[in-house]
Amino acid sequence: MELVLTTVTPAQAGSLSIGYAEALADLDVEITDSVMLSPQASDLVFEAASLEDVRKALTAAFADAPFDWCVQPVEGRRKRLLVADMDSTIINVECLDELADFAGKKSEIAAITERAMRGELEFEGALRERVGMLKGLSTGALQQAYDERVRLNPGARTLVRTMAENGARCVLVSGGFTFFTSRVAQAAGFHDNRANTLLEGEGALTGLVGEPILGREAKLAALKEEAATLAVPLSETLAIGDGANDLAMIEAAGLGVAYRAKPIVAAQADAKVDHADLTALLYFQGYRADEFVID
Repeated sequence: MELVLTTVTPAQAGSLSIGYAEALADLDVEITDSVMLSPQASDLVFEAASLEDVRKALTAAFADAPFDWCVQPVEGRRKRLLVADMDSTIINVECLDELADFAGKKSEIAAITERAMRGELEFEGALRERVGMLKGLSTGALQQAYDERVRLNPGARTLVRTMAENGARCVLVSGGFTFFTSRVAQAAGFHDNRANTLLEGEGALTGLVGEPILGREAKLAALKEEAATLAVPLSETLAIGDGANDLAMIEAAGLGVAYRAKPIVAAQADAKVDHADLTALLYFQGYRADEFVID
């Protein structure tokens, strides 16, 4: 089986010495090629009998390494569909927690958010509870939260625009709210977005969310539906997220990536991005830095 190991270091770290030989020492591999994708990223191509064995060995060898890595089959590494979570993945904040701040309830609501993201609470019930605590908040707080708090994470727009320019469909799928996903999708260059709807009345939030709630299973369904519409197998899809409600789509995608993720997600993903920015996902797909679409 022909595999490729991609390593990506944070730009501020400069060039790091990465112990490929030591990491692969106990495996029967034959290195056939190496490619520099940028000063911070490189590919190592090799033949190996088992992807699972290689992943286990590299997970142990690189456990505390200050760089990100991904090992996968060479064939099909460039994906045709990107499905991405929004909060704390494509953007820097949890929008619901920021709304809670305007209501003076951030500490209580953020604590529930954290437990839900860790998989300790059922997502749908936790969402209803948190939205209920925002009853009466002026709808003007939504725009204020977006303007003052929401920022694209580094590399997000480059990731989406580069994949889109190369023929991939890019969809933002969030357990958050359409008010934010519609704006973030436009800012980053996504083709479409799916999320929940905050119900409003007389200029204030009602404390209710539209049903059915888009949660873990709905994110998985979105991945499958988008792939079916494109007539591409799931092996040609990429999913990224950070919380427990992202786990099903991450596990189902051809390449499932955990971004600054909770332990339950990081443990199951095909790859993690803990150090570099979101352009790491482009390097994982074999894009060179000079192929990036940058404003």
